Amino acid sequence: MDTPNVGIPPQLARRMSMPEQHEYLRTKFSRRRALTGAAATVGGAALLGGGGAAAASPVYAAPVQIRRAAVRVDGSLVAPFGRHLAFGADPKTQMRVSWQVPFAVDRPYVRVGLKPWELSRKVEAEVRALHTPSLSKKLPAVEQHYLHVALDGLKPGTTYYYGVGHDGFDPADAERLGTLGTFRTAPAAPETFVFTAFGDQGVSYDALANDQVILGQNPSFHLHAGDICYADSTGHGKESDTYDARVWDQFLAQTETVAKSVPWMVTTGNHDMEAWYSPNGYGGQSARWSLPGNGPDPANAPGVYSFTYGNVGVVALDANDVSYEIPANKGCTDGKQTAWLDRRLGELRARDDIEFVVVFFHHCMYSTSTHASDGGVRDAWLPLFTKHQVDLVINGHNHVYERTDAVKGGGNGEVGRPVPVGASTDPTRDGIVYVTAGGAGKDLYGFGLGVKDSYEGNVHDRDSIVTFHWTTSRLPDPDTVEWSRVRYTGFSFLAVEVEKGRMKVSALAESGERIDHFEVRRGA
Repeated sequence: MDTPNVGIPPQLARRMSMPEQHEYLRTKFSRRRALTGAAATVGGAALLGGGGAAAASPVYAAPVQIRRAAVRVDGSLVAPFGRHLAFGADPKTQMRVSWQVPFAVDRPYVRVGLKPWELSRKVEAEVRALHTPSLSKKLPAVEQHYLHVALDGLKPGTTYYYGVGHDGFDPADAERLGTLGTFRTAPAAPETFVFTAFGDQGVSYDALANDQVILGQNPSFHLHAGDICYADSTGHGKESDTYDARVWDQFLAQTETVAKSVPWMVTTGNHDMEAWYSPNGYGGQSARWSLPGNGPDPANAPGVYSFTYGNVGVVALDANDVSYEIPANKGCTDGKQTAWLDRRLGELRARDDIEFVVVFFHHCMYSTSTHASDGGVRDAWLPLFTKHQVDLVINGHNHVYERTDAVKGGGNGEVGRPVPVGASTDPTRDGIVYVTAGGAGKDLYGFGLGVKDSYEGNVHDRDSIVTFHWTTSRLPDPDTVEWSRVRYTGFSFLAVEVEKGRMKVSALAESGERIDHFEVRRGA
């Protein structure tokens, strides 16, 4: 990738965290604007970061570029795409509808109602325009337009119909009823439901295939454990990363078939630290997604939040904040996330209506594949998971499926109880099962030399595996571990059926074939 002429000298960038890089750039370009004059406009085009609407947007602060006025076309010729849902903080009464348009449109909105022919409620959308400068001679500047509506005051356990539109494009028109979507709010009282999960998706045939099999599970929601679309294909969280914002257009179009009806609850991976947007490279995520926003620092870490659905409490974390392996955003919440995690897990455990607690984040707590285990997430969060008896932890990062035995806290993982395929485990007695579900669609990884896959119908148990974990000095420290129980180097995802008293956890290949299953029962 060509180094932009507005960038940071490589030898300096290597020594700077992402916030430090942004501060350097802001200072540099503020000084440049002072020298060239505050009124620097060309043919009516304003400087990004100067005055006007661009400066008022809090979701990004890219290096200064001359930008043209947004292109507007006849609204009847512009079709919305990339619809994706997310819960608000209360899934029983709140839903967030997000989508994209290829050009700026007038008065975008959502229509919503209980029947497809009665979309009487019309809610104006919030526009989040995102500008990405030209990062090389091969990549043009990109203008993207993301639209969001917060639907509150909904009825629990109810199916709603909705359509997205704007002046010139009304989803309630007879010829456009085929563009309508549906969603269902969480039930008022716990009932049996399914949720799905994976990480490391990207844009590919296999990613699309996984989406379609997920849709066949009729999940109530989906958890995406980071590395969402790989617009940043390098993943170091640095300005020198190779980045193409247009990949997001492809991803959202690909994912729409399922995300338009299944709340797509994402968190942040290392490839989601897009250094051209502040703060912390998360401005792009904030522009494209509307997440619950109930974490300790949603402006600096939008992928940290929690929600409850039925008898399950779900907690999303940003592992970039504590990672030893990829430290670009290490410490970005200044300890707020970990303190909040302790409080939130305690609150969930104190509730009589919550039986199970599920936590998901990107970097692996326990894995033996390419990236292995991150000592940073272990040091920060393992004591809290053990203290509050978390029931299931879901990670991505390694592009495989790998599942541990029940692991007790401390060190590199003491096996509290072996959990072979089909077994049952009790977190109050045995420890926690950790699942790496990184086979969503990106190029697959493997396991160590001589380490065979071991999954349902193809079991090859091993007493131990030689692997490593990342240390504070960003060096791999060798381990010999006994907790790697199931390994599969194919595309796959997790499907969890939750009912009163138990979670039935299955892993499915993109063909729909089951490759693993086990049960979590508390106090069994």
